[in-house]
Amino acid sequence: MDSEIFSPAPVFSLGGGLPVRRLGYGTAQLAGPGYWGPRHTDPQDAVAVLRRAVERGVNLIDTADNYGPAVAEELIAEALHPYPEGLVIATKGGVVRTSADAWHIDGRPESLRAMCDASLRRLRRETIDLYQLHRLDPKVPLADQIGTLLELRDAGKIRYLGLDTVGPAELTAALALAPIASVQNRYNLLDRGSEELLGLCERHGIAFLPWFPLGNGGLTGGAARAMDLVAERHGASHGQIALAWLLHRSSVLLPTPGTGSLAHLEENLAAADLALGPADMKLLEDAADR
Repeated sequence: MDSEIFSPAPVFSLGGGLPVRRLGYGTAQLAGPGYWGPRHTDPQDAVAVLRRAVERGVNLIDTADNYGPAVAEELIAEALHPYPEGLVIATKGGVVRTSADAWHIDGRPESLRAMCDASLRRLRRETIDLYQLHRLDPKVPLADQIGTLLELRDAGKIRYLGLDTVGPAELTAALALAPIASVQNRYNLLDRGSEELLGLCERHGIAFLPWFPLGNGGLTGGAARAMDLVAERHGASHGQIALAWLLHRSSVLLPTPGTGSLAHLEENLAAADLALGPADMKLLEDAADR
């Protein structure tokens, strides 16, 4: 047994002013396949999952205006409004959906203002805690996109600014224009292509919300055997180990796994109680690198 087993810090100060538990909840799975339309199950199932997540101590919920579109934000309000004190809602704007397969980036200032106002109405909030550009629009100057979010912040409509799917150079450019509280990029045990971005976030105290955090379904060969070994050692599932690895990997990583199942929610949240040691971490990372 690893003699240096430790538990990761459970709380992160988002933007330096909002304490959140590092294991949050993402709402993409509350919409239909491909994040389009409603789920085919009873909407009250989604309401029950959202309420249970908050009952279990989750206080960071990540969503987007185009999950549905509008479906996820409306479910959040139905389930949780009036919101308990300390609950942080993060949503996104800047991408328009016109069908299950059609995603259109739109970072024009007038569009971002309208999207933010629509999210405020659906969420029944006066201020969005964290408003994230879902994608940077290459057709609109970055200064115009960030400047619009700063205007919205100054108007009291958003509190903190975030970015989704960016590289280190883009984050650096954005930081020259405004404080950035968070980024979201694909990152998990199998896909660590954003290591440089993660390091930049660590240096600036920026939250990194990894999307597709449970990307362990492709584990084969030695990687699968390593996951089996660590999971058996801790009496956990592969998914729990994948989440625990993220929580141990860096104190700025805030995974927000999503699910429409109460049982799966409980399983995910239990990952926060796992204490991995350096030997566990090395075994997983070495095997996944092969």
